[in-house]
Amino acid sequence: MKVVLFCGGYGMRMRNGAADDVPKPMAMVGPRPLIWHVMRYYAHFGHTEFILCLGYGASHIKNFFLNYEETASNDFVLRNGKPELLSTDIADWTITFVQTGIESPIGERLRRVRHYLDGDEMFLANYADVLSDVPLPDMIERFSNSDAGASMMVVPPQSSFHCVEMDEGGRVGSITAVSEMPLWENGGYFVLRQEVFDHIPENGDLVADGCGELAKRGRLLAYPYRGFWKPTDTVKERAALDYAYSHGDRPWALWERPAASIA
Repeated sequence: MKVVLFCGGYGMRMRNGAADDVPKPMAMVGPRPLIWHVMRYYAHFGHTEFILCLGYGASHIKNFFLNYEETASNDFVLRNGKPELLSTDIADWTITFVQTGIESPIGERLRRVRHYLDGDEMFLANYADVLSDVPLPDMIERFSNSDAGASMMVVPPQSSFHCVEMDEGGRVGSITAVSEMPLWENGGYFVLRQEVFDHIPENGDLVADGCGELAKRGRLLAYPYRGFWKPTDTVKERAALDYAYSHGDRPWALWERPAASIA
């Protein structure tokens, strides 16, 4: 199944200043950028055809793959001054790079790569900046067995804030952590059918317009997940993932597990 990755946003909260034009998916976690970790996750399950919706900082993403250095994340033997790889990351990947506009919302980015999907009935999509160990084959199977037009992974709220219930006099009746409330938020992992394009207008949004309209029609499927899921919207969140990676705590890296199998 083809994988559409939205990687053209500004990522303002991840930038170190006006001169920093590196897009958020290129923020480093270990020796590789976020987008590589996301792509490696999909490739683990056999999905190796990628369509990158580029925008801001596109040159950084293009140059990374055009000058890809396999030895950064693969074992190798140096013989006569030349590396002989013992394994490879991207040799079987097909990556389509598409400039989808600097200011385009995600729905419009998706519309602009529709013809690269070759009319495939189903395809995958991701924001390219969220890491998870969600069981992708199960998510796909549940969706394919339904008649829904789209499926989105949903996760419990990540906020550390608390909500306060009070009466008209200001007396507090209860205090509840947002994370403990019966709420779910968009987790950024999608399985989509071509039908979603029927509900995304020009310059529209994938979630607010496409998924929103499907939800009204009872054709949006949620995949609740309480396992590992980490966004990287801020420098702090990216640094936490980088720290975890350097200390061997990387549950999203399913390809590193000895007993891992492709389903």
